[in-house]
Amino acid sequence: MLRFAFNTNGAANHRLEDAVGLIADAGYAGVALTLDHHHLDPMAEGWVGRAEALGRSLHAHGLGCVIETGARFLLDPRAKHEPTLLSPSAEGRARRVEFLRRAVDIGNLLGAEAMSLWAGVPQPGVDRGEAGEWLVEGVGRVLDHAHARGIPAALEPEPGMLVETLDDWVLLHAALPELKLALDLGHCLVTGEREPAAAVAEFAPHVATVAIEDMRRGEHVHLPFGEGEMDIPGCLDALEAIGFRKLVCVELSRESHRADRMVPEALRWLRACREAA
Repeated sequence: MLRFAFNTNGAANHRLEDAVGLIADAGYAGVALTLDHHHLDPMAEGWVGRAEALGRSLHAHGLGCVIETGARFLLDPRAKHEPTLLSPSAEGRARRVEFLRRAVDIGNLLGAEAMSLWAGVPQPGVDRGEAGEWLVEGVGRVLDHAHARGIPAALEPEPGMLVETLDDWVLLHAALPELKLALDLGHCLVTGEREPAAAVAEFAPHVATVAIEDMRRGEHVHLPFGEGEMDIPGCLDALEAIGFRKLVCVELSRESHRADRMVPEALRWLRACREAA
């Protein structure tokens, strides 16, 4: 049986405790927690107590957890996703590493299955070779911390970023063998590099967490199931074929305005695919 989770970035208009209740009531097996200023701010005072309280709530609901780090304006209110591991400022890169290490610490408190991160976009004028060196250094520091805490750190190839494709991830993994893969199935359809189901089979030994949604080819927009061109049943078949038992996380980051309906509807759609199979 596949284990489905829902990403809290698709319930951004709910208090975190209410989002967890909504996800649990719908019947999910876990929560993909996107750390953000309104959902367990990892850099605010008292984060340990809030994480421990959330851990008790997840345990009470029988929910697993994955930590996501894709908040848009958590570290800089004026620049989306900045600073990153590729920022030209050493101080900025250090801030991103500190945030990712804190995400690992929260994952440790919650018993998370993995912590997911991404590379970032090189700013204009930044040499891609130098950016790659910064990336290896920063991810290496995060991996050391994650290893000490017993939390797998997984990098997600993201359209438009320095690590955009699975082949880009392979190059980074060659330098950092402990790095796991956070596989967003829709991104394969955006970049056109591989069919999503084929990516599952090819990278099975490395996948620590999976994100799923509907997408159209070449268009990076997370869509509700049935509104794009993804072969969702085929993706689920591929995950079952490799015996995937970690969380498969529904990521509908544009649907917070109707999360009350979208959270349960998404799971009903996925279950209907399994019943049809």
